Amino acid sequence: MALMVSVSGIRGIFGPDLNPENLARYSAAFGEWTGGKKVVVGRDSRVTGELCEQVVVAALQSAGCDVVKLGIVPTPTVAMAVLKHGAAGGIILSASHNPAEWNALKMLNHKSEFLNAQEGAEVLAIAEKGISYVAWDKIGAVTHDSEALHSHVESILALPYIDAEKIASRNFTVAVDAVNGAGSESIPYLLERLGVNTVHKLHCTPDGLFPHNPEPLPEHLGEICDLIKEKGADLGVVTDPDADRLALVDNNGRLFGEEYTQAAAFDFYLNYKKGDVCTNLSSSMICDFVAEKHGVKCHRAAVGEINVVNKMRETGAVISGEGNGGVILPELHAGRDALVGIAMMLQHLADTGLTAAEYRDSLPDYFISKNKIQLGDINAEAALLKVLHAYAHLDPDDTDGIKILLEDGWAHLRKSNTEPIIRIYTESSSMARANEIADEIKSVIR
Repeated sequence: MALMVSVSGIRGIFGPDLNPENLARYSAAFGEWTGGKKVVVGRDSRVTGELCEQVVVAALQSAGCDVVKLGIVPTPTVAMAVLKHGAAGGIILSASHNPAEWNALKMLNHKSEFLNAQEGAEVLAIAEKGISYVAWDKIGAVTHDSEALHSHVESILALPYIDAEKIASRNFTVAVDAVNGAGSESIPYLLERLGVNTVHKLHCTPDGLFPHNPEPLPEHLGEICDLIKEKGADLGVVTDPDADRLALVDNNGRLFGEEYTQAAAFDFYLNYKKGDVCTNLSSSMICDFVAEKHGVKCHRAAVGEINVVNKMRETGAVISGEGNGGVILPELHAGRDALVGIAMMLQHLADTGLTAAEYRDSLPDYFISKNKIQLGDINAEAALLKVLHAYAHLDPDDTDGIKILLEDGWAHLRKSNTEPIIRIYTESSSMARANEIADEIKSVIR
């Protein structure tokens, strides 16, 4: 596996791929791109995080940037701190759900949004041509913001529809699995501030030693499901290592499914503020169900957080998200935020008086089948074109690969940016039908 460089940042296995040399080069290029202005730096809990942070901070200083260090904080806290400090951008050291040996450098602009394609290309061009380092008497200064998380949480509590007293009146018991990541201390702190009665912590030591696969998928979350049953908890919350993705578990120890996180947030928020919603083309049609329930439209964007944010801005959607457990509330910042998602879910349960299981049962069940075809001798563009022609009568959407809407479901095909495969996602009201749709698509390609 080689270093993976894209417009949104770089990532790789520390040592053979990601190393101090390339970290310094891309960080300094980002610093030059900001014009040598203030940059916020935060990281998740990975073992290599502190080392990488030292390199990144020094490189930014050498480009003339003043640096605000946050230490171990959730990715959304870095985004909030960019706004708080009026910074020209931010750098997050986190490989998200990748295993512990990985790390990554992810970049935010002054609006606290991940760089768009043009901005990212500009940074890469600077890295390619060579950095213009500043003179010895122009290097940037370093300050520390130990209150960034507290500011983030206070901003959530200040939202007009979050009522900590009402949440406290339910005497909730909540279980947390933070996979020893950046949510290890931040999520329990948020729950305490929201008035949660009891918090059962599972894997909440921020040492970067992930006790299970850090991606919050059903096959990795048996422990918290068992803990909820054992302790009689009202809700379980699970975050990935940088705490921007959120998975929910009901009071019976049953997973909501990541696809239902953003839908639950939409369902709650639209009671307070009417407006369209937005998600990506591969997200579940539960979002369309919730939008229709509230009499609004669900817009669809190309896969990728910044694409969803851009579509949200373009359409005036009041809230957006992604099916991987991402909730994007533009009132706070334009990025996925597990913390605000948790607050919304607890408030929704407090408002409705429902248990988590009762609320989940009020939503229809949809099933997504995720498949892939190894390219080998198959030409990806030709394969997608075959599918486009075969389903032309259904007027497919070719914004990002091909999205086909069927009477009883949908299919979305995309060429992977990182592997020699075509991803095929299908959804219907039963897994059997979702798999059947996928098989139909595969037969066209082959």
